[in-house]
Amino acid sequence: MTKIKKIGKATIVNDEYVIKESNNSDIYEYLKSRNFNYFPNTKYEDRKEIQEYVKEIEYPQEQKFYDLINITSLLHSKTTYFKENENELNSLIDDIINNINYLYSYYTDLITKIEEKVIMSPSEYLLARNISKIYYSLENGMNMIKSVKIPDKIRNVVVHNNLSLDHYIRNENEYLISWDKAKFDIPIIDLYKLFRRYPKFNYMMMLEKYEYNYPLLEYEKNILLTMLSIPDIITITSNEIENVRNIKRILINIDILPNYTNHEPQNKDPKQET
Repeated sequence: MTKIKKIGKATIVNDEYVIKESNNSDIYEYLKSRNFNYFPNTKYEDRKEIQEYVKEIEYPQEQKFYDLINITSLLHSKTTYFKENENELNSLIDDIINNINYLYSYYTDLITKIEEKVIMSPSEYLLARNISKIYYSLENGMNMIKSVKIPDKIRNVVVHNNLSLDHYIRNENEYLISWDKAKFDIPIIDLYKLFRRYPKFNYMMMLEKYEYNYPLLEYEKNILLTMLSIPDIITITSNEIENVRNIKRILINIDILPNYTNHEPQNKDPKQET
């Protein structure tokens, strides 16, 4: 009897292979040409991707995240090339500057309303006591992004563009799955999305691991650190516990970031694959 299981867009048949709509064969061929083979055996039939089903072992999420960072650095290392900057990074920097200006105005309006209150809630008091940290983060980010010097040629790689713990599988080997959104772009795209997806992990420690294998260029690092330093919008709601949690999370991220700004990665492992 055929055993079929649906997970998202994928259909798993008899725990042997996975079928889903896809048109990403070019990415797989390119990855193989660059000697990056960390994905299950895959073939295509009638615009359907048929991939070997890989059963994973269970182990701590912290270690799994660390391993995911490692294989991401390897992906970027093996697929690196340089191209002319056609204003892509300039547009990204303009967007970041506009976002910082918006957030500065947003927090100024928010704290003005809070400080007009006779009695603040715990979350409002927490924000009022620490608003200078948020302003510092925004100002530091603005100074950093305005100092970025973009070269004529920028570094591009294959970005998975959908990294998550669910898309990293390890048993006797290791694999990345779900390449549907993969594309050629700057390497920090993968890092930024991954770190924002898992705020509970110390992303600065993980970035150090990544740079051990694949050091970021100065302009890449400055852009990434700026993007990570920008706090989320805090909307004060009726759920006071959630308000406090959100504000504490933002403040913790702000405290983490400056510890890395002057840090240089350790020497590259001489045994790293090329």
